[in-house]
Amino acid sequence: MNATQAVPSAIVRGRDIVISEWTKLRSVRSNRWTLLGVAIVTIGSAALVGSAFASGPPPPPGGPITALTQSFLGYAEYAVLPAGVLGILAFSSEYATGLIRTTYAAVPRHWAVLAAKTAVVGAAALIAGEVLAFGSFLLTQAVLSGHHRGLSLSHPGVTGAVLAAGVLLGVSAVTGLGLGAIVRHVAGAVAALVGLIYLLSLACLLLPFPWDDRIGRFTMALAAYQVVALQPQRGLLSPALSMLVLLAWPAVVLLAAGVVISRRDA
Repeated sequence: MNATQAVPSAIVRGRDIVISEWTKLRSVRSNRWTLLGVAIVTIGSAALVGSAFASGPPPPPGGPITALTQSFLGYAEYAVLPAGVLGILAFSSEYATGLIRTTYAAVPRHWAVLAAKTAVVGAAALIAGEVLAFGSFLLTQAVLSGHHRGLSLSHPGVTGAVLAAGVLLGVSAVTGLGLGAIVRHVAGAVAALVGLIYLLSLACLLLPFPWDDRIGRFTMALAAYQVVALQPQRGLLSPALSMLVLLAWPAVVLLAAGVVISRRDA
């Protein structure tokens, strides 16, 4: 290198790493088709859920199922887990193909790769999550409004709940990314993600009262329910604290991933 040639600043190097990771993410055709399929199935399920509840008896007042939470039943089932799988593939696919060696050769600081992947995958999943959350809500409520059961975005607390629902895809994707970095194998990372999102919450529900709520309030699924409910369930954390719980899960997983990938070779 020429002695007079300026060394790129940290900002420039960081920008280049992020651009590289964005190129990887969007260049994989299966990622685009997966997101499109998830969107179609999620929006379609929102219409089916709305129709099913509109034709049946109204849910009991104060119950866990409301006009608002009905909007996200298909969203939680068909969008959250695939978003996590896309996050897993962002790391595990590079381990499977050996591309991770090239990545680490270009960027020796492994934590910088993790940070760039987190920024790209998290931002993409967050945008997709907000689009799907609002789409699911508007479609479900349009169906319910035909039976005078729908809610509007102007209803107190609804817009915040829908925005919070959109965050769930980002949380799932970033958590999956961290698990993919730690486990490195797709099947193992997917199993760990399913355990964190679903099985851990189900296990807590089997505990005797009051430990079911005392422990369950810190799980991802029950915290997610709190942030999208107009009438939060008693015994759990407040919606604001539940959102902190949701954000804490990917933060902890990423911290563990940073430690792991910094201490081992590709």
